[in-house]
Amino acid sequence: MVGLITKPGVEQKLEILSADAQYDLACACGSTKEEHRKRSSRGRWIYPVTMPNGGNRSLFRTLISNVCSNDCKYCPLRAQRDVRRCSLSAAETASVFWDYFTRGEVFGLFLSSSLCGSADATMDRLNTTARILRSKYRYRGYIHLKVIPGASAAAIEDALSLSTAVSLNIETPGEKNLAKLSNTKHYITDIIEPIKLISRLTEKGARYEGVKQMTQFIVGAAGESDNEIVKYTAGLYERLKMHRVYFSAYQRGLGDEKLPGEQKVMQNPEEIFTREHRLYQVDFLFRKYGFTEQDFFFDVNGNLSMEADPKEVWAGRHPEAFPVNVNRATKWELLKVPGLGPVTVERILNQRKCLRINHIEDLGKPNVRLRKAEKYVVF
Repeated sequence: MVGLITKPGVEQKLEILSADAQYDLACACGSTKEEHRKRSSRGRWIYPVTMPNGGNRSLFRTLISNVCSNDCKYCPLRAQRDVRRCSLSAAETASVFWDYFTRGEVFGLFLSSSLCGSADATMDRLNTTARILRSKYRYRGYIHLKVIPGASAAAIEDALSLSTAVSLNIETPGEKNLAKLSNTKHYITDIIEPIKLISRLTEKGARYEGVKQMTQFIVGAAGESDNEIVKYTAGLYERLKMHRVYFSAYQRGLGDEKLPGEQKVMQNPEEIFTREHRLYQVDFLFRKYGFTEQDFFFDVNGNLSMEADPKEVWAGRHPEAFPVNVNRATKWELLKVPGLGPVTVERILNQRKCLRINHIEDLGKPNVRLRKAEKYVVF
């Protein structure tokens, strides 16, 4: 049986849906604590977003409905579960967000939903909410819309016309892994083809060029390896020009006890969060350091090291690349040095235009990272 609430008010529905949004973590967590979700002053989940200038601002995030027709075995809101179900109308959702926005608590909206009926019917609710904000409230700010797997091309294009960013969760690396999680979703037609469509519609010179596309893997639920996830992540960035890939560790006990990943998580619950962290480190190396898929190393089971970060592992496998001469090395050679990040490398490049760098102290107050780098450089 499904637990229904009889005629809940908007605030009561928002309380339920805002809380349930924590399970639909599309693009809701990141590589730093500043990117992790937090509660607002009124107990609603809001989500920090890193801005181009390096600062953080907060998004209002809610589901528009937790009524779901899907059977995703990792999700506590799947159709087979007995949970409190409710939905907000498009007008209610727009009004609630506008209240938060005009009081300065958030700068934008991240709107998602469970599959309520068909994919296009759900997309219509999401798109209508955005359309009300754009037309009735004259809102020109940030809107991130979740694209529902299986949505039609017309529904996706409508979402792009209203959005600053969109996301469709890839969930797993490959069709075989998705088959372990759901009997109702089709990997190619429901997920991959829509992602490719969004890439074409948002590529340089296309009609919706400015709209960002993001996606997310559910790490561990299907029992997949890190190698598989890294391979797919590389493809998403290189071939589909994805703006950002996110990773969400499967949360123990929320899904079906027969899931391939459930037993592994139960045996060592902390390891899954280390896996998530390692994948975010890989993602950062892809986006900021110029690493390629071939630069990562995996154990016999296809997984990243739990003891060392991927950059240190690369350095250990390439002793011929060190030591690096701080005063002569290229930007990309410096970025391969453990302990040196993009900010420090830019500082080195600018500093050596004017004077020679003679000691690690010339780069700033020695901290853990600079001391780590000291072992790999010469002056």
